[in-house]
Amino acid sequence: MIPIFIVLLVAVVVITIVKKQNAGNQQAAQSMNIARIIIIIVMACVLAISCLVQIGPGEIGVPILFGSVQDNVLRSGLNVVNPLVDVEKLDTKIQTYTMSEVKDEGAIRGDDAITTLSSDGLSLRLDVSVWFKLGENDAPNLLRTIGTDYVEKIVRPATRTALRDVSVMFNATDIYSTKRDDFTNQIAKNLEKSFEGKGIILDKVLLRNVELPEKVKEAINEKIAAEQRAQQMVYVLQKEKQEAERKKVEASGIAEAQKIISNTINSQYLQWKYIETLKDLMNSKNSTIVIAPFDQKLTPLLNLNQK
Repeated sequence: MIPIFIVLLVAVVVITIVKKQNAGNQQAAQSMNIARIIIIIVMACVLAISCLVQIGPGEIGVPILFGSVQDNVLRSGLNVVNPLVDVEKLDTKIQTYTMSEVKDEGAIRGDDAITTLSSDGLSLRLDVSVWFKLGENDAPNLLRTIGTDYVEKIVRPATRTALRDVSVMFNATDIYSTKRDDFTNQIAKNLEKSFEGKGIILDKVLLRNVELPEKVKEAINEKIAAEQRAQQMVYVLQKEKQEAERKKVEASGIAEAQKIISNTINSQYLQWKYIETLKDLMNSKNSTIVIAPFDQKLTPLLNLNQK
C-alpha cells in the first residue's frame, strides 16, 4: 500500500505544478483541480486501508517497522496499525512435524526415519511425529531471534537429538514393547527443555513405528509364540482338571444312587415287577405262547385263549 500511496502523492505534486504553469487557462486549471481531488480521495482510501490488517483464526500478527520487530502482537480479527509497518502473520494452531520412512509422508520427501542405537547396541529405525505450536506472547522474540523457518532451525534438529539421546537409555525390546510410553515421555521432557525460551510449545510426541533388526524381530516373535503355547497348555490343564472333577462327581452320584436302590429293592418288589412284566407279554397281540422261567414261588402264565 505504501508504494501506491507515494505514487499518488507524487501525482498530486505534479498536478499542482502543472496547474501553476497553466494558471491563465481556466479550463485546464479546472481539470487539474478535479484530477487532484480524485487522487486525494484515492490517497485517503489507500491510507485508510493500509491502517487496517485482518488476522485470520489461529493466527497472530507481528508488526515490523523499518526492519525492527515490534513487541506488540496482533490478535485474530481486524486490527488498526501504523500504515508504515509490515505485518508478519504466524500460525499458532497445532502443527505436526513427522519423520517417516514412508515416501512423501513426512516433512522431508523420501525416507526421513531416524536411525539410532539402543543401550544394548542394536540399530533402530524410528518413525516419529511431534505436535507443537507457537506461543503467542513469545512470537516477536521468536521472529527476532529465529525467524519464520523455526521448523528447520529448531524443531527438526531438537527432535533428532532427543531421539538419539534417549534411545541409548533403553533396550531395543523395551522400546518395542513394554517401555514404549516411558521412552516417548522422556523424549518429550528433552524436547521441552530444548524449546524452552524459544517461543515453541510442545504438545505431544508420537512414536509411530519401531523397526528392529530382522534377527531381533524373529526372536521376539518366537518368544511371543512360546508364551502363547504356554498359556494354551495352562488352559488345557485347567480344562482336564475340571473334566476329572466332573467325572468324580458323576461317579459319586452313580454310586450313591446304586446304594439307595440296593437298600430299597427287596425280593417281594422284584417278584411283583416280574409278574407285571409277564402279564404285559401275555396280553400282547403279537405273542402266542409265553414261556416264562419260574422258581418255587412263581407259576408260569400261559395265554391259552388263542383265536
